[in-house]
Amino acid sequence: MEYPKFTKEMKATHTILIPQMAPIHFGLLKNVFLQAGYRVQVLANQGPSVVATGLKYVHNDTCYPALLVIGQMIDALASGNYDLEHTALMITQTGGGCRASNYIHLLRKALVKAGYGNIPVVSLNFSGLEKDSGFAMTLPMLRKMVAAVFYGDELMLLANQIRPYENRPGDADHLVQYWTTILSEDFAAGHGIARREMAANFDRIAHSFAHIRTTRVPKVKVGVVGEIYVKYSPLGNNRLEQFLAGEDCEVTVPGLLGFLLYCVANTSETIRLYGGSNVLRFGAEKLLDWFAVREHDMINAIGNYPELRAPAAFSETMECADGMIGYGNKMGEGWLLTAEMVELQQHGVDNIVCAQPFGCLPNHICGKGMMNKIRAAYPDANIVAIDYDPSATRVNQENRIKLMLSMAKEKLRNQPADPWQSKPASEYSDPLPLRGFAGTVAAK
Repeated sequence: MEYPKFTKEMKATHTILIPQMAPIHFGLLKNVFLQAGYRVQVLANQGPSVVATGLKYVHNDTCYPALLVIGQMIDALASGNYDLEHTALMITQTGGGCRASNYIHLLRKALVKAGYGNIPVVSLNFSGLEKDSGFAMTLPMLRKMVAAVFYGDELMLLANQIRPYENRPGDADHLVQYWTTILSEDFAAGHGIARREMAANFDRIAHSFAHIRTTRVPKVKVGVVGEIYVKYSPLGNNRLEQFLAGEDCEVTVPGLLGFLLYCVANTSETIRLYGGSNVLRFGAEKLLDWFAVREHDMINAIGNYPELRAPAAFSETMECADGMIGYGNKMGEGWLLTAEMVELQQHGVDNIVCAQPFGCLPNHICGKGMMNKIRAAYPDANIVAIDYDPSATRVNQENRIKLMLSMAKEKLRNQPADPWQSKPASEYSDPLPLRGFAGTVAAK
């Protein structure tokens, strides 16, 4: 069947709508596309109408992220806010065994059914699934996108660490907005993507968060893992991070970089396990090395500040799967989902919410299916698996999480305090002037 294609000429005439997933990362990525000359907008429409629209045009047995993404797009098209003759949509395709590889076909079918069959869809993929699009991914764009993932991970990690303890509510969120602007300006000037520049920015970002004035009191630490969309998207997980913050928790969410490296590592593992091109395997391993150097720079930058906790390297996370689950389990989040839960246990985050779409079989196996094995190895593991689906009520989801948190809070009351979470405010530096410290923190 013929479908409308996004042509090169549409770059100047069409607005591309992008579904929201990871707010901090997508704020940076949106600006990368804008700087490349594309007119893009990250969708913010939420609420019951998005779910209702998805249910109307997508089969209810389709995985929840597809239903939400397609529902959000069609709901936006029906809002009257866009010129439908000059609007396009963008969606990613993983190219793996996950149903996400087929989202684009579901979307096109839904668009025809909804009366928007003239809207072109851009496939953002790196596996050659669709090669006839006029959307050109250039090397400078790709380098900026990779840098945006690194910066987004650092901002998300540090904001989550500082937000529960800040003396002045909003300081961490202000820094996220500040650095999104600064880094986007860097990208526009062709800076912030070379290794030395990235290392310098990593340190400046860490320095600024370390100087937010905080008061440390013991809090329950909760890790969030799961299917990539439901894990990060406030729409997909019913604002899970906001709910946990409201329950007086410190939230830890593994970075988006881990999923990208998981995809690269799987190329090498597939060839190792089943055979294939050694040249391709060599290339994948060299690419992992390239990422590892920059990841090491970010970890070192954060580690320079005792007020902050650096994340584990991807290589360490990957080792966490060894002996727990085979590396051939690579559908959906596969072995990475198990490895992230183990890595959280090893770094003192015993309480975990495993967020997954109800119909995502691979993640049920590698997430919920591995919980007993993880508990056997880590007796303090306090894990709850939460299904997200149109038929699942938010009240039921939150009540199950509260039950997990009640156990965590009881344990917190009966154990010695984490020294990192119990320092008085006087041990921390005076805060930098957050609304004008460009000359202090971000000076080039």
